Amino acid sequence: MGSSSLLPATSAPAYSIGVFLFALCFLFHLPNAATAGVTRHYQFDINLKNVTRLCQTKSIVTVNGQFPGPPIFAREGDRVVVRVVNHVQNNITIHWHGIRQLRSGWSDGPAYVTQCPIQTGQSYTYNFTITGQRGTLFWHAHISWLRATLYGPIVILPKPNVPYPFVKPYKEVPMIFGEWFKADTEAIINQALQTGGGPNVSDAYTINGLPGPLYNCSAKDTFKLKVKPGKTYLLRLINAALNDELFFSIANHTLTVVDADAVYVKPFETDTILITPGQTTNVLLKAKPYYPKASFVMAARPYVTGQGTFDNSTTTGILEYISPSSIQSTSKLPLFGATLPPLNDTSAATNFTLKFRSLANKQYPANVPKNVDKRFFFTVGLGTNPCPKNHTCQGPNGSMFSASVNNVSFALPTTALLQAHFTGQSNRVYSPYFPYFPIHPFDYTGNNTINNTNVISNTTNLVVLPFGTSVELIMQDTSILGAESHPLHLHGYNFFVLGQGFGNYDPINDPAKFNFVDPVERNTVGVPSGGWVAIRFRADNPGVWFMHCHLEIHTSWGLKMAWLVLDGKLPNQKLPPPPSDLPKC
Repeated sequence: MGSSSLLPATSAPAYSIGVFLFALCFLFHLPNAATAGVTRHYQFDINLKNVTRLCQTKSIVTVNGQFPGPPIFAREGDRVVVRVVNHVQNNITIHWHGIRQLRSGWSDGPAYVTQCPIQTGQSYTYNFTITGQRGTLFWHAHISWLRATLYGPIVILPKPNVPYPFVKPYKEVPMIFGEWFKADTEAIINQALQTGGGPNVSDAYTINGLPGPLYNCSAKDTFKLKVKPGKTYLLRLINAALNDELFFSIANHTLTVVDADAVYVKPFETDTILITPGQTTNVLLKAKPYYPKASFVMAARPYVTGQGTFDNSTTTGILEYISPSSIQSTSKLPLFGATLPPLNDTSAATNFTLKFRSLANKQYPANVPKNVDKRFFFTVGLGTNPCPKNHTCQGPNGSMFSASVNNVSFALPTTALLQAHFTGQSNRVYSPYFPYFPIHPFDYTGNNTINNTNVISNTTNLVVLPFGTSVELIMQDTSILGAESHPLHLHGYNFFVLGQGFGNYDPINDPAKFNFVDPVERNTVGVPSGGWVAIRFRADNPGVWFMHCHLEIHTSWGLKMAWLVLDGKLPNQKLPPPPSDLPKC
């Protein structure tokens, strides 16, 4: 596996701090409830804020004037109530990414799936209970491309007096990776959809909203992590970038992965993290036992598999050691550069991904569905649609880019799907006939897969599941317009990742390699470039649940679908009525 140095191991001036810094020690600020089940109230005011990055000031949509947005703190078992008030001209929804939302689907957040948007001057109160989860998740806007600036961490601590299954950290630090665009992201996606071409890419990546010194005018906009020798820190890593999977590394330091998507995993050490948009990863950083008289680069840059243009830049932060009082501080310290895999290193990405395993012990079991009620095979990938008459398009060969699942490019309705289902008014809103398998099977990952790249239909079809159905889903990448990795996120559920591979899925031989003992449990999984991934979940949460690629451009092009899970027979298996302040379309 190759690597390249991002910054030279040379002396460099100490960078001044002009940072937005999340609280490093928020455990001391979170009330330590004696019993589980505390209700935690938050107010999110959506407003505009002028923010300067890369020598340029722009007005961005924020929560409470903060970028990144404020953290949500809670314990497992707590109820979280967030009143969102929209003071901007854009329609708004907020998604609590990874929260199971057991019987609280009205609070999930994706626009036109579980709710209509919160319009200007309106408010909506999200209300959900955190059940069986502990670790890191995040919240973000779930309409158009507004999550470019509307995002923040969700920190879920264990129940009172329940320890971590790893060494207790000295401090905990949320670190959110994002993308910064000089242009208005709403204008970018609107232009891309109108012309049918690829969107303009970001101008920088960020760590906690800060690009770092490799970008213009950004030496002061650098995230700095100050640590004490010998102490252990828990880094809560979140990828909130719009369109890019990221490699992350800290120079001369090894990280220990302990949690993924708010589920504990068997700890393993690594020099490099791969994190897709929508994924969260908790890692332990053990500071050196002595004061090293040096600083160390923390760096993130993309893992690239697609054929299109991308932001080929690197965001960096600085790991600084707090000098003991006995050592005279100096303004100049050696700065050691980080190394990361090459941009297209699928081998490094795969080797890292395969290390994840559930704890699968008595306290934290891996309850993998052993029997399967329904099997699905979904192709996921890019395609094209013909250019409309009297229109010039910038997609391949004058076409328009599209994306699909089983050759269906999902069209969002103008009425929320969950509302249509609950009120029995699904006619003309959606149909229950989403294909379980590709409509036209082909050589999915071959060099010349099919001559016709056109997406078959733009429709609103759902898969309907009876309550309690055990589902096995194979997701297969296609190489119609070139193989590409796709991070697929399922709302309302965690799922177990049984296996993955390259090429076309083999239903005869591949299942023999599935891991039923300790498969990792996630809410977002990368479908390998030119390969497949197998997952299982039990449909025990009634409602309508969005599933989509977390590369925002692919979602905009139609790489999305939804599952409708029906009510069960018991009272605690039914979706309650909607709240009285549910936004109207």
